[in-house]
Amino acid sequence: MKFSIITIANQWINLMEFSVLPLHNNPEYLQSCCDLINSEWKRSDTARLRSLEASCDHLPVSLILLKHKQLIGHLKLSPIPSISDGCFVESVVITKNERGKGYGKLLMKHAEEYSRNYLNLNVVYLSTKGQEEFYRKLGYNECLPVSIYGGCSSTVKLGQTDKVGNWNNKKSEFSNSPKAPPMPTPLLGNNTLNSKTYMKKHL
Repeated sequence: MKFSIITIANQWINLMEFSVLPLHNNPEYLQSCCDLINSEWKRSDTARLRSLEASCDHLPVSLILLKHKQLIGHLKLSPIPSISDGCFVESVVITKNERGKGYGKLLMKHAEEYSRNYLNLNVVYLSTKGQEEFYRKLGYNECLPVSIYGGCSSTVKLGQTDKVGNWNNKKSEFSNSPKAPPMPTPLLGNNTLNSKTYMKKHL
């Protein structure tokens, strides 16, 4: 029994080392956040800061992960115009020397809670290239592509081929939408024209 109490106490202490906060309520982390994201996806500081400064109480919102008040992670929740009860997760990044320690999972879990409890959303979408298994373990499933600039961006699942390498065409779920132009034939193997996988999770 004493061991259980000690274990719980240690877990509580560990959790208190971390916090997930909206960036717009903590602007002192703006430049650090800009540097962190640019270390992964290079962009001018001016453009990056302008994007980060757009974070607000609704959408879009940037969430930051702090460890002992030191910035170690970021993700952005963006609106999807055609899906009012959903959001799109992007720019998920953990600082390089803190990767592989479960902090990405921690940040995603907090983002889902924030989406459900503060934004009253029911579904979260994202796209990934190479991290599908990580998101599957968090409960995400593959879905049709969505765009933060509109609705379904394609009638196919991008980067997906069948067992013989043919493009996996699917009928659009939006029957009233204009017919999309035919997709180019993908290269076989790992060199597809667009290998992003779109995924979603119901909260």
